[in-house]
Amino acid sequence: MCDKCGCSETNTEKTFEEKVKDTIEVIRPSLQAHGGDVELVGVDDDNTVKVRLQGACQGCPGAQMTMKDGIERILREKVPELKEVVAVS
Repeated sequence: MCDKCGCSETNTEKTFEEKVKDTIEVIRPSLQAHGGDVELVGVDDDNTVKVRLQGACQGCPGAQMTMKDGIERILREKVPELKEVVAVS
């Protein structure tokens, strides 16, 4: 690997937080299509991800199902080291 061509940059592993951010950006359009949205609030040292549901997702009776069966499931597929997704207000 060398510094001249930048090949060392392409082989760098993304951080846990970067992988989570990228995956949330993939999830967001689906929620936005239904009037909702999700915001990444932060990640903890134990790989717990904190998100905030917004728009139509706030207070929706199906919000818990969206969190566990949607957002958390997809994040686990893309970021296996994930511990848990927690909704914060």
